[in-house]
Amino acid sequence: MSESTGLPDEVVRAVCRHMDDDHADAALRIVQVLGGAPGADRVQTVGVDTTSISFLAHTGEATTPVTVAFSEPAADRTAVRLAVMALSERAQRDG
Repeated sequence: MSESTGLPDEVVRAVCRHMDDDHADAALRIVQVLGGAPGADRVQTVGVDTTSISFLAHTGEATTPVTVAFSEPAADRTAVRLAVMALSERAQRDG
């Protein structure tokens, strides 16, 4: 378990890989709508902890770190999944 994330390292790696491989469009929408980077044209998921998910937002040649908070803490992989789904739904609704 990583002290910095509060989640096992393998969970962090799996979530990042899954977001980038299977949910790149949702991640981009989260960053654009909820992360304050409306001009981002692509993102890379770089971290997740019990309170948030972090990305690198790419806008042309510029790269900006973006962290989006969960509405409530996520103590395990299932809770992280639900928290990210809630962010995705919110970004879809608010965008």
